[in-house]
Amino acid sequence: MLLVIIAFVVFLLIGMPIAFAIGISGMLFFLQHPELPITIPIQRTVTETQNFALLAIPLFILAGNFLNHSGITHNLLKLATVITGRMRGGLAQVSVALATLMSGVTGSAIADAAMNARVLGDQMLKRGFSRGYTAGILSYGALIAPVIPPGIGFILYGTIGQVSIGRLFAAGILPGLMIWAALATAISITARKRGYAPEREHAPSVKEVASASLAGIWAILFPIALLFGLRMGMFTPSEIGAFAVVYAVVIGLFVYRMLTRAGMREALEGSIVDIGAVMFLITLSAIFGYGIVFERIPEVISEGMLRLTDDPELVMALIVAFLLVAGTFVDASVLIIMLTPIFLPLVRKYGVDPVHFGVVFIVAATIGNFTPPVGAAMFVVCQIIRCPIGEYTRESMPFLIAVAAVAFLLIFVPATVLLVPNWLFGAY
Repeated sequence: MLLVIIAFVVFLLIGMPIAFAIGISGMLFFLQHPELPITIPIQRTVTETQNFALLAIPLFILAGNFLNHSGITHNLLKLATVITGRMRGGLAQVSVALATLMSGVTGSAIADAAMNARVLGDQMLKRGFSRGYTAGILSYGALIAPVIPPGIGFILYGTIGQVSIGRLFAAGILPGLMIWAALATAISITARKRGYAPEREHAPSVKEVASASLAGIWAILFPIALLFGLRMGMFTPSEIGAFAVVYAVVIGLFVYRMLTRAGMREALEGSIVDIGAVMFLITLSAIFGYGIVFERIPEVISEGMLRLTDDPELVMALIVAFLLVAGTFVDASVLIIMLTPIFLPLVRKYGVDPVHFGVVFIVAATIGNFTPPVGAAMFVVCQIIRCPIGEYTRESMPFLIAVAAVAFLLIFVPATVLLVPNWLFGAY
């Protein structure tokens, strides 16, 4: 298995697409074990596509693309400006508020970062924000997207680990708001030193708040409707994805009336590309995953950890530290697919709630999307803003510290994760 891992790392370093890197390195495992039937890789990839729960992924991607073409972004930007425009840091605060409000729509850190960079990037530069600071906050604000439901990472983790997706969705709400608060605090401190002014001179009136809230209410209700449907047993996780698509189309056609035929076609084309990439990655990862199970890697790591310590919080802290480093080289979705079968059985032996671990796992893995050398969201934002990676790295450090602090707080205070799901679905 060591040769397989080395091959995977080498393929990534030479720039091979991640799905191919996983699939080809996984095939090397079978070449090392000629006693295994060569038909197993084909069977594994086909079997992986038959998982009914994974149907939620393409449906949520399609719903998110429909909502993005429905005019909802404009209304949420107006609401974000009203809520946070008076705070020190101006458009930086607005960007984090917009990322929070849009998180239930996109569910993807990379999509959210790209959207925010295109909507607010030039405006922030015109108001005197440095390129590194602008790219940093637009990037790190997107961490909220996969945490507040419906995040694609929760669906992957829940499907692979057989964990309730409804509880995972509910568990992400409070941590998502905590990340918003941590980033807003970091902005306030740094903006004071840099002299970045508020976006608005006066506090909004009650009428302004009510008007902006009413315009953006359909996006705010989206994750609430999903959780309500799951809690009341009206939908399974796959069926809730179909409801999300219908919800998005109805809002775009009949409420905002901005979802045109051209917009629907563009949303469908974009969804096909996104779904193809995600599902190709999932199916080829099944080849790699077979070797992990065959070599009993989860058991080996568990036995090593148990000899090292019996403190579950320390084990989770070590896992988070590993994910923060691994995430700088590998995309969060890949880490979730590859490492859930390894780490979840381990933390279960320590008595850690799988929902608690899932939220911590996804937050820690996603942070790597915003850090060098291969953070996908970082590259997308820096390309749009035309910001050098070195400048981005220097000026985004306050935001990295803020989100890392939240990640470790989630470890040592489980109630921050479990409060909402225990309230909605009942404690285990």
